[in-house]
Amino acid sequence: MQALERSAVETVRQGFRLSPEFRRGLAGTLVLAVLATVGKIIVPIAVQQVIDEGLTKATPDLPFIRNALLACAAAVLLTALCSYLMNVRLYRATESGLATLRGKGFRHVHDLSVLTQNTERRGALVSRVTGDVDQISTFMQWGGLMIILAVGQLGIATVLMAVYSWQLTLVVWGCFLPVLVALPRFQRLVARGYTTVRERTGDVLAGVSESVVGSAVIRAYGSEDRTSDRIDTAINAQRKAQIRAQRIIGLTFPITELVASFAIAGVVLLGVVLGADRTITAGELLAFLFLITLFIMPLQMGTEVLNEAQNAIAGWRRILGVLDTPADVADPADGAILPRGPISVTFDNVGFAYPDGPPVLREVSAEIPPRTRIAVVGETGSGKTTFAKLLTRLMDPASGRILLDGVDLRDIRFSSLRERIVMVPQDGFLFDSTLADNIRYGRPDATDEELTAALTELGLADWLEGLAQGLQTPVGQRGESLSAGERQLVALARAYLADPDLLLLDEATSAVDPATEVRLARALDGVTRGRTAISIAHRLSTAEAADEIIVFEHGRIVQRGPHADLVAEPGVYADLYASWTTATRS
Repeated sequence: MQALERSAVETVRQGFRLSPEFRRGLAGTLVLAVLATVGKIIVPIAVQQVIDEGLTKATPDLPFIRNALLACAAAVLLTALCSYLMNVRLYRATESGLATLRGKGFRHVHDLSVLTQNTERRGALVSRVTGDVDQISTFMQWGGLMIILAVGQLGIATVLMAVYSWQLTLVVWGCFLPVLVALPRFQRLVARGYTTVRERTGDVLAGVSESVVGSAVIRAYGSEDRTSDRIDTAINAQRKAQIRAQRIIGLTFPITELVASFAIAGVVLLGVVLGADRTITAGELLAFLFLITLFIMPLQMGTEVLNEAQNAIAGWRRILGVLDTPADVADPADGAILPRGPISVTFDNVGFAYPDGPPVLREVSAEIPPRTRIAVVGETGSGKTTFAKLLTRLMDPASGRILLDGVDLRDIRFSSLRERIVMVPQDGFLFDSTLADNIRYGRPDATDEELTAALTELGLADWLEGLAQGLQTPVGQRGESLSAGERQLVALARAYLADPDLLLLDEATSAVDPATEVRLARALDGVTRGRTAISIAHRLSTAEAADEIIVFEHGRIVQRGPHADLVAEPGVYADLYASWTTATRS
C-alpha cells in the first residue's frame, strides 16, 4: 500500500478537501493574522517618529514622545489580543479537521479486505492513522501559523521599507532573492528526506507492536536478542533517515545568517551615503534596520517551518495513500437486505488465488440447503479457511460467484450480511474488557440475565460459576487472562447470543480440552439445530455429527456425503479419518 506521488500543493489541497473543517472560519483567522502582523511594524514606526519628530528638535517634544509611546503600547496590546484569538481559532479548526481525517482513515482501514490489510503490517497502518496525523497536527498548529504570519510579515515589512527607501529595499531583496529562488529545489530534497523518515518511523512502530503482541512466542523460543536486534535495526534506520533530513534542513540557518549579515552591512553602508545626501533621516534608517529584523525573522524561522511542513506533507501523503487504496470488498450502498429465516448457500464455479500465489480454490461449486449442518474437512492448505473467508465476504472470489438465498454476496448490504452470518474464528479474539462485554459484542442490548441463560443453554453454567467475578471477570488484552479453550468458549457464546441464520465455525473447538469438547459437542448440537451451520474442522468428531461432509483437496471439492458413506469408500476422507482415529487412540 504505497502513497501516491503528489506535489506538496496537491497533497495539501486534497487534505483540505477531505477535512473541510480546516477552511471554516479561515477568512476571520486571516484577518486576525493581518492585524497581528501589522501590529509588529508599530515599534519601528514609533522609533522613527520619536527620533525624527521628538528628539531632533532643539527641545525634545515630550508630549509627542509620550503620546507616541502610549499609542505604541496600545497597538502592542491589540496585536497580542489578535494573536491570541487567531491561535484559538486556528487550533479549533485544526483539531476538528484532524479528527475528521483520523476518523476517515480508521474507517477506511476497516473497509479494506483482510487480504489488503495483510499486505501491510498492522503497526504501519496504526502509524498512518495516529503518528502521521500527529505530524500534520504539529504543523497545522505551529508551522501553518508561522507561514501565515511570515507571508504577512514579509509583505508588510517590504512595503514599509520601500516607503522609507526603495534603494535600501532593493539591497535587501537583492541579497535574499537567490535564496528564495533556490527554495523549491531545496524543498524537494527535504520532501524526499522526510518521506523516508515517516516510512522508517512506521517500520519502528510495526516492529515494536509485533514484538509486544508476540512476546510469549519470543520468550518461549529464547529469541529476545534476535528480536531486539531487529528493533534496533529499525530504530537505527529511522535515526539515520532523521539525521539525513536534518542535515539538509541544517544548511538553511547558516545560509540565512550569512545572507542577513550581507544585507545589514549593505543597508548600513548605503544608508550612510543616503543620509549624507539627506535622502533618508536617522530615524528612518534606524527604523529600516528594525524592519530588516522583521524581514529576516520569518526566513530564519523558515528552517523549522520547512522541517515541520515537509514532515507533515510526508505524513499526509502516507495517510492519503491509505484513503486512496480502493476498498476491494465494498459495501453496496443500494444493496439488498435479506429477510431473516432459513438460509441457503450456493458456490458457483468459484476460484481464488492470493497475490503472486497459485490458485487456492479451483472451480468450486456446491449447494448447501437451508438448515443443513455441513462439515468442511481437508488437509492443511486444501482451501478450507479460504472457503470460509469468501462465504463471510472477508474477501471476494477472483472468479465465479457466491449466492446467499439466490442473491450474490456482492449485492447484499454488510449490515444484512453480518446479521445473517456469524463466523467464530479459530483464534477466538477477545477485547480488553469484561466477560459480559465480550459475549454481548454481537448483541449490545442483551441483559446479564440473557447472557447467563445463553451460557446455561451451552452447558457452560458450571464454568461461569467457577469464575470469581462471574460475568464481570476481566479477560485482559486479547483475552490473555483466560486460557485458549476459555477464549473459544466465550467466542462460541458470543456467536450463539447473536442468533445468526448461518453459523460458521472455523476450527471453533480446536483449542478446547477433550472433556470440554464433549460438552461443547452436545451444546453445539442444540445451537446449530434449525439453522444452517458450516464447521471447518480438523477434529473429525465434528464431521461425524454433520448432515454432510465436504472434502477439499488442492483447492477442489473431491468428495461430499454423510460420514457413514464417505468413511466406507476409499478416498481422501477415509484416509483422513483413519489417520485421525489412529492419532486419538495413541
